[in-house]
Amino acid sequence: MRITIPDTVVIILALGIVIYSAALVYGSEDGVPQVVLESGGRRWEYPLNAVETIAVPGPLGDTIIELRGNEARIAASPCTGQNCIAAGAIHRHGQWIACLPNQVMVSVQAAPGKGPELDAAAW
Repeated sequence: MRITIPDTVVIILALGIVIYSAALVYGSEDGVPQVVLESGGRRWEYPLNAVETIAVPGPLGDTIIELRGNEARIAASPCTGQNCIAAGAIHRHGQWIACLPNQVMVSVQAAPGKGPELDAAAW
């Protein structure tokens, strides 16, 4: 079996499409997911790739959130059960952790313009 010129053109075009698609999906820095922290009607947003330790105030005291290694986790909280700490780290769109006694919510959302959008029909 011989590879002809039209075969070569098709292979090159297919590789180009694959590389272009991968660059669109994975290559954009503005495509970094966001970590959203919510407590007491306030909202904070950080890029998931940030390296931060954040104290989020709640009714029981401060809940400490750590952002490291493209993950977010609750490192410390004044609640009694500590289930929020045991939940571990989150890193994908749609994942969340909540410290219900201290009313602190941590979630990962897709980068602006990159994730699925909810509308009246989807809700």
